[in-house]
Amino acid sequence: MSRHKLKKFAAAVNAPNILFEPRDRKGNWKQSFFKNTNPLVVELGCGRGEYTLALARMFPEKNFIGVDLKVDRLWAGACIAREQHITNMVFIRINIYELLNFFMPNEIDEIWITFPDPFSKGSKLKKRLTSTTYIQLYRSVLAEGGFIHFKTDHTSLYQFTKKVCLQENMKILQDIDDLYNTEIEEIVLTIQTAFEKKHLQMNDTIKYLKMQF
Repeated sequence: MSRHKLKKFAAAVNAPNILFEPRDRKGNWKQSFFKNTNPLVVELGCGRGEYTLALARMFPEKNFIGVDLKVDRLWAGACIAREQHITNMVFIRINIYELLNFFMPNEIDEIWITFPDPFSKGSKLKKRLTSTTYIQLYRSVLAEGGFIHFKTDHTSLYQFTKKVCLQENMKILQDIDDLYNTEIEEIVLTIQTAFEKKHLQMNDTIKYLKMQF
């Protein structure tokens, strides 16, 4: 690890809004960390937290957690949150497949998955964040009546996700195959990350699914 990255890592460890493997918060995120009983929304693979930050600004009455492994990305988002005094959110550094080590069953009210790695090679399909293994994991931690929101520019991943939903007997509440050629009623769908803007400039279409168990 370079000296610059080591410096960032050390700063992140001491940041009040980045938690490293916070097992002690399991089952008590709302009361223990956020000091309220507001709904808990988690973005998986949040990167620099652009979507998490935007959601937290829009909905101060909800609690937000951005999940990722890359410390430099989490550090970038955490700095913005502190500069803008966004206090209803936190970043945590964990492996997504270990969610049950950090959240109790039914503890999460909504999950966002925005532009995940499509893992296009056949041998890596199981790594997709909407593969059967992950969907079953989300079923464990998501509260009854909770939602999973999914955005992607990748057609194959979008179709794959719909297929998994059917296999898992999930409800697809919204299915939009070209988001910006559709009348958008929900303001949360207008949030655009740098990655999304890049693909829009390339004339790629953005797909969105809202799912429920």
